[in-house]
Amino acid sequence: MSNVLVIVAVLVVAAVLGLGLVNMMRGGSPQRSQQLMRMRVALQFVAIVVIMLVIWARHSG
Repeated sequence: MSNVLVIVAVLVVAAVLGLGLVNMMRGGSPQRSQQLMRMRVALQFVAIVVIMLVIWARHSG
């Protein structure tokens, strides 16, 4: 189960990064690109927390 959480967290970050890059390459709205990049940073934080909790749970149990 913990492996699934890590994979999902990383894939979500990658998806938002991809959306942001596609928006920038197509010349989309700069506000949209900025919003996507801010979302990516927040999701990266969540992904790091998930990864750290998984590592902690594996070593404490």
